[in-house]
Amino acid sequence: MQVRVIKIANVINHIGMNKYMVKCFDDFFEKLKYVDWVIPQNITQTFKSADLITCGDGQHSRIVFNIGRNRYRMICGYYFGRKEVILYVKFVGTHRESESVDICSIDLFKELK
Repeated sequence: MQVRVIKIANVINHIGMNKYMVKCFDDFFEKLKYVDWVIPQNITQTFKSADLITCGDGQHSRIVFNIGRNRYRMICGYYFGRKEVILYVKFVGTHRESESVDICSIDLFKELK
């Protein structure tokens, strides 16, 4: 199934003018255009360094993507629908910044549109 990313505009605004970061995320989003995921484990088959995280009852599980050779991280909630997979971006930042957030409750872009 195809992937749709929610809050992608906020990601682009957040990474700003950092050329290396922009390139890394552009490469990541380009790769998403060609995936065909059916189950969550397909995500880790496509992105070998990604980690599936089960939060609480499993209803709000997350995927942690390592981007730019693990220099940056993007934490997403995910939903596998019948026709598409939806990634809800919850956090974008450096590897170090991600170590100080609660993966299961972070929602960096909740108030942004």
